[in-house]
Amino acid sequence: MQNKQEKFLRLIRHPLKFRLFLLAKLPAAFFSGVHVSSIDESSATVTVPYKWFSQNPFKSTYFACLAMAAEMSTGLLAMMHTHQSDPPVSMLVVGLEASYFKKATGITLFTCDEGAVIAAAIREAVQSGEGRVVRATSAGCNAQGEPVATFHITWSFKARV
Repeated sequence: MQNKQEKFLRLIRHPLKFRLFLLAKLPAAFFSGVHVSSIDESSATVTVPYKWFSQNPFKSTYFACLAMAAEMSTGLLAMMHTHQSDPPVSMLVVGLEASYFKKATGITLFTCDEGAVIAAAIREAVQSGEGRVVRATSAGCNAQGEPVATFHITWSFKARV
């Protein structure tokens, strides 16, 4: 793994620095209790709890909080592969699809294991100078391992020249 990716991972894994990042840039994630459970160059797992700030009137986690955690599991992989890139690479969510299977009444873990696919699309965008699109999947399950939801986040990457 390249030094810039290792530097990014150290920042994400640092509990205080990551919480400050969330507070400054993603306050809804901060107050919802979104947490990075694990991350490496190929996969990321992000958790969101069921608590007062993330609840809906139906006594489960609000769908937007689930979407936020799912998007973060894919977005962190993209951020890692674009971190300090030369040329800089812009990234933007251009699509989102979701399927829900079970009520989210506790901690929900969202895992994306498509880091290699995301990295390849970013490399192609830099090499070609043209935009690339990736449809990344984040699978959410509860603490018992039961499927709760699946999100498909479509990312667009383009080198800024």
